[in-house]
Amino acid sequence: MTLRASELAPKEYPAAEEGEGLLLAPREEGIASTGAPKTSGGKYEGGIVGHLVPRSQASRLATGIRRWRWHSVLSLCMFIVCGIFTITVNKESVVNIEGVFEKEALRVLHDIPEVSVVEAPSGRRRPDVVVRAGGVTCLVELKTQPHTNAAAARQLAEHARQLAEDTWLLLVARTTTAEARQILEDAGVAVIDGLGNMNVQLPGMFLRTEGQREGPPRHAAQTPVRLTGKAGVAVQALLLAPERLWGVHDLADEAGVSVGLAHRVLDRLERENVVAAEGVGPKRVRRVSGRTALLDLWAEEMRDRGAKQIRAFRLARDPRTLTAALSHALTDAGVEHAVTGAAAAAALAPFVTAIPVMELWVSETVALQEAALAAGAEVVEEGHNVVFAQARDDVPLVYRRKVDDFWSVNLFRLFYDLRRDPRRGREQAQRLREEVIGF
Repeated sequence: MTLRASELAPKEYPAAEEGEGLLLAPREEGIASTGAPKTSGGKYEGGIVGHLVPRSQASRLATGIRRWRWHSVLSLCMFIVCGIFTITVNKESVVNIEGVFEKEALRVLHDIPEVSVVEAPSGRRRPDVVVRAGGVTCLVELKTQPHTNAAAARQLAEHARQLAEDTWLLLVARTTTAEARQILEDAGVAVIDGLGNMNVQLPGMFLRTEGQREGPPRHAAQTPVRLTGKAGVAVQALLLAPERLWGVHDLADEAGVSVGLAHRVLDRLERENVVAAEGVGPKRVRRVSGRTALLDLWAEEMRDRGAKQIRAFRLARDPRTLTAALSHALTDAGVEHAVTGAAAAAALAPFVTAIPVMELWVSETVALQEAALAAGAEVVEEGHNVVFAQARDDVPLVYRRKVDDFWSVNLFRLFYDLRRDPRRGREQAQRLREEVIGF
């Protein structure tokens, strides 16, 4: 069965729900790009054909298909190509890139079978790279990095916003993190990495392949301090006072960490270009210079060590009443705690309209079952409306604060906890960032 893009209604293709998929690609070229014209409504039509693929092939594409709408037929067709790319093009080169390259960029690009590279004479003025695919040509500015994490991605996104209107940014990196790729995609920055990940969204061109999510672990001597545990507490201190001038001892005292750890955190963040240093010697201080990138980097690397939880139920008239009742009961029992998740977010912003489960962190000095008993809740296996959780060193409780009539985790911890919710967590975290955090 073959369908032209112009024949497709602007809605989700129902077969995707049934385990079948729609593969869209140029009929003859077998190449992941198109010069299909836009209609006045912004839709693409013509120039592309679609083929139903077998259920065995489509099953791994169905999730991606459901996420795309027909108002961007081009985006959908290129997304599907990534899922069975080798079947369609038989590993032939899909994109030609011509320009002046650094050695690191050449090493990465030469290892990608879908990319052919043509080196141009040096001295060319920027934009310095020409990208061609399926008869479409775009000029881009090339950036090369050995490793791109969330902080570096945020800085590249800011750089891309400052480029001329008809100039696009292409990143070539040996490795990228999943969070970095998402930030760059949201900012419209094209990415090709040595892990096999390619996401190039340029006018008339959409190329996407998926490789490894993360690169191999670095050697211990090469690994900087990760922003988790006590190091993550130091970062939260910086985020809560971004205008403050921080000496090493100042940060150590504020975050309750060793001077050595505070020094390593500040040194790492300075190399990541998210803090700026002033002065020398004992008078050397740092100030947060990229709070948005710092928040991204911390959220990417933060992990709760030794986390555990139990489920419980307590009868209440509504979730907001439950939040206050639990917090009051734990406070009366002398149990240090902090509400998080949707229940905490609902007190700060109107975008949270449903609180299916109340989540709260309690001090590890109290057994979880004892905390539930103190809160007047019953531990259950199913049908719960409360989750009690703990983590090593009570890191989630750091910088907790009183909101209305209950104790809540701090704003940045709330942002992190929301992101981890598999339901609407990412969406709610982004809304919290935009409407409450502000960066």
